[in-house]
Amino acid sequence: MSDRLVVCTQCGGVNRLPEQRSALEAKCGKCGAKIFDGHPADVGAEIFDKQIARSSVPVLVDVWAPWCGPCRAMAPAYEIAARELEPRVRLIKLNSDNEQQIAAKLGISGIPTMILFADGRERARTSGAMPASAIVRWVREHLPG
Repeated sequence: MSDRLVVCTQCGGVNRLPEQRSALEAKCGKCGAKIFDGHPADVGAEIFDKQIARSSVPVLVDVWAPWCGPCRAMAPAYEIAARELEPRVRLIKLNSDNEQQIAAKLGISGIPTMILFADGRERARTSGAMPASAIVRWVREHLPG
């Protein structure tokens, strides 16, 4: 068994979690925040990049904007999906208004858009609001292994 690398959504610290340790109880060694708290964190460019590049846990990104009605409508479903998918998958949110360069780099043409990353690479992408059950099903269909 190998350790998992998980990036803290609060400070960007990279944490090594032994497989046998409960990830739901783990805290960041740098800032003390819970590693997984069942809520997708809204992250900026630096933590987004670290999540994709350094985490050995798959990362699901919801690209959204505050003015987007479907984005706001999907937010509670994304929260529910986080409680079901964590700690196997990290769920984060990226505000496309605040992070326009990253949204452009990702080729975002419509929101909400969810992108699933694993091993530093994009594995799947979908656009449009979904209920929690569809989010969970979509992620599970596209997870490697």
